[in-house]
Formats: sequence, structure tokens, C-alpha cells
Amino acid sequence: MNESAELVDLIKLPVSQLTLGMFVCAIDKQDKGQLAITNAGQIKHKDAISKLTKSGIKFVWVDAQRSAEHCGLSKKTANPLHSPVHSAPPIISEPESQEIPISREKQQAQAKVMLSEAKDLIRKVLSETFEGKAIEVGPFEALADNMIESVMLDADALKCMSALRSKDAYLLEHSVNVAFLLVTFGKYLQFDRDKLREIAVGGILHDIGKIKVDNKVLHKPGKLTPEEFEHMKLHQVYALAIMNEAKGLSQTSKDICLMHHEKLDGRGYPRGLKGDEIPLHGRMSCIVDIFDALTATRCYKEAMSPAAAFKIMLSLTPFHLDQELVYDFIRCIGIYPVGSLVELSDGQIGIVWTSKDRDALHPVVKCFYSLKLKRYTDVAMVDLLKSELYIERGVSPSSLDIDPTPFY
Repeated sequence: MNESAELVDLIKLPVSQLTLGMFVCAIDKQDKGQLAITNAGQIKHKDAISKLTKSGIKFVWVDAQRSAEHCGLSKKTANPLHSPVHSAPPIISEPESQEIPISREKQQAQAKVMLSEAKDLIRKVLSETFEGKAIEVGPFEALADNMIESVMLDADALKCMSALRSKDAYLLEHSVNVAFLLVTFGKYLQFDRDKLREIAVGGILHDIGKIKVDNKVLHKPGKLTPEEFEHMKLHQVYALAIMNEAKGLSQTSKDICLMHHEKLDGRGYPRGLKGDEIPLHGRMSCIVDIFDALTATRCYKEAMSPAAAFKIMLSLTPFHLDQELVYDFIRCIGIYPVGSLVELSDGQIGIVWTSKDRDALHPVVKCFYSLKLKRYTDVAMVDLLKSELYIERGVSPSSLDIDPTPFY
């Protein structure tokens, strides 16, 4: 590393002062006078701290900017070991570990890996559940922590990756997306970290009972008959049995799984809960589940634009969905969510790319198609805060017969 490189965000801490969420860039190997980066990354579990202690490591270097907000670190955080000796770390052999901030490309690569791992875990658990094995909560809590960290750092990359959908992997992707949306919504409503973890786990598992539903009904490419719908509703009965077998699963996580088909007027299922009998997190799960289902491509329908989904959701208030909470959700993810497609006033089509620290109408849009020319164009990033262009409307890929996938 060049000695002139900026290192102001790196803080040397005793291992005893580490907390969950801190981003460890390197461990301090004092006997060699340099840093080792074998343990670089976010601290997700207390076991990681214990391993450092058992290995005889006394100090580590923490990246303040890449640590979670709740850790209380920032660029201006004073070094707790304030002295000339500790004003900057010694030379690190791999400078890549010191990239600040993380590039969008790297964030999206990490998000893609996380979503892939999430789907693999759900696929594995679905298979085990079908065979009658009880759910182990630990792996889902670890997955939830990763998801929370991604949302806390910058949700835009994860939003773009989760916008990529497949007709053939709906159950897996829907479970992951519901969890991600719940965490995003929960953060907006200022839930604490433990509550975020619980609603994330509930979101991941919310459709677990469908593993017992007849595949012909589950994947029917048309409207269900009354008899088929009654069979489909049994997935909540199956879920109840599965939840009761899972040790260590919080009541909040169970509620998410068992309440996302309830309605405020008491006409939902499985219990027909009414009004205040449905807690806040249960009402959230109803909203998120419907939104993700409407904006997903299925074997029997094309995906809706978020704007179209919002109209339907508002029509379901107040007898089905909580009206104020629906408005909160719209404010939370934005009228034009990151990852969604929009048409600009000059006929360009693009992906809403960045919305952090911006109002809903002025994101950065990644344009790749022209309606006027009726062809794909060179990719251009349009910052609507600096442009006279504006968003004309939200669109769905199917309505334009284009494939945005390569541009995510």
C-alpha cells in the first residue's frame, strides 16, 4: 500500500472490544510487524470473536465505514488507542482489502452470492422438511444477519439483484424477497436488530407449508377451482405443524409464517383473525407477500410494475390490508423502487439504479433501450437530479417485450 493512501477509517481495537457488525480488515500479527487479512469481513457471530481470542490475537484493524451503523463507528471516530504509534496500521500485503467505499459492482457481486446461498439453503430445508426433518433455526438466523447487514450498508445493490426473477424458481425467490422486503420495511419503521432478525427468518420460512401441497395445484397455470383453493389453503395447516417442530423459532417468526393470509375484516385464513388481533409484523407480512407476488413473473401471469401493484394494494384497504401501513410501505421502497423499470420523458427505458439519499422522483436511472428507436442503446446513467428529464411511468418488461436482465 502506498504510504499516502488514506487510512482514516481504520481503527485499531482490542479483540475484547469487538462487537457484532464490525468489519475487520485485518488482524494484527505483532510478531511479524504486519497485518494478515485471513479473517477479513463482517463479524456475524460471537464465535468469530472467540476464535480470535483463542488464536492469541490481541488487536484487529476495523473499517469504520464498512461496519454496521449500530456499532457507533464513523470516519471521525477517534482511535481508542490514541498515540503516534497507532495513528495508522503497518503495511498490508493485499491493498484490495482497503477499498473504500465498496464499489457498486462489488456490492452487487456480494448480493448475488448471498441471494444464491439463500436459495440453496431454502432448497435444502424444503427437501428436508418434505422428508419430515425438523427445521434448524441457526442457519436461517445467520442468513438473516447477512441480509440485515446488506440493507444497513446500502440496500440498492441487493434490490437490483432481487429484481432478477425466474418463472421456475418462484417459491425460492419469493421467500428470499419477502424476507428482504420485511427487513427493509422494518428498518424504515425503526425496528431493533433482534426484531429485524425475527421478521427476516419468518419471511424466509413463510411459505414452508407449500412443500406439502400437491404440485399440480401449486403450479397450476390458471385459476384454481374452489376445491383446489381449499387444498392450497392447507399449506398454513402444514406450516403450523412444521413451526411447532422447529426449536428456537421466535413467536414473531411464527406469526409471519402463519398470518400473511389473514385479513383485517376477519375473512382471511387460517384463523380468521380480525383487526388488532393481527400484530404489526403480521400486517406487514400481508403487505409484503402481496406486493412481491404481484411484481413477480409466474407460470400463469406476467409481472406487474410496482406502480400497478400499489394501486391494487390500496384497493385492498382497509378491509384486507392496513391502509396507513400500505402508505408507509410505499414511502419505504419508493414509487419507483430500485431495480424496477421506468420510461423517461424522452422515451428511454432504464432500470432505477440508485435512490439512496434521494427523493422518490429523482433516482439515477441506467438507460439501455429507446422506445423511439425501438432498439437497445448504449448504456447511459441518467441522474434525474441533474437532468431536465423525468420519469414518465413505471413499466414491466413484458409490456415492452424487452429483456433487461443483462443490464442488472
